[in-house]
Amino acid sequence: MDLAALREEYSREILDMDSADADPLKQFERWFEQAMQADLLEPNAMAMVTVDGDHRPAARTVLLKMFDANGFVFYTNYTSRKARHIEGNPHVTLLFQWLPLQRQVEINGIASKVSTAESMKYFMVRPRGSQLGAWISQQSSVISNRKLLELKLQELKTKFAGGEIPLPDFWGGYRIKPHRMEFWQGGPNRLHDRIEYQKNDSDSANDWRRQRLSP
Repeated sequence: MDLAALREEYSREILDMDSADADPLKQFERWFEQAMQADLLEPNAMAMVTVDGDHRPAARTVLLKMFDANGFVFYTNYTSRKARHIEGNPHVTLLFQWLPLQRQVEINGIASKVSTAESMKYFMVRPRGSQLGAWISQQSSVISNRKLLELKLQELKTKFAGGEIPLPDFWGGYRIKPHRMEFWQGGPNRLHDRIEYQKNDSDSANDWRRQRLSP
């Protein structure tokens, strides 16, 4: 299949050093709010790339559940493939693609587990079905058919009927603390705007240097 003629001309917005916030977290918040206002499907969906013990990358989509000056948080099964990769190499990359806005944000950082208390706080506000799903899925393991999952769901509905569903000890959050962030805005003639932020060596959460990159 020849896709040479499949292309989109970008011309919605511009991003320059004057309009970009000096703090990349504030810039991200600005763009994230605009993505929500644009009524995009799952604006908090982000591709996450990890690396296994043989230096082979793997990517999947996860959902951002919180962000602040300390980083970006998502939740998963701690026995999953991504969790095993993080255990061996905590360096990860996140990528937000807001294509209707002709924007991308790439984030490079270090992943670490959030506290049990933080995981518990989020788990307790999840829908009951999602809480049960966390107990059922032995994420990334091989199963013979879907029926096994459905039988386990009915079993757990009975087990936890009428009571709170406890936090599984194999489930919780990771926080990615960024050391590099890049904001990409599509431009005409493939002259895209790219603003890169690099964390300085100081302990200050606000100590970033920024620069424009060639498209």
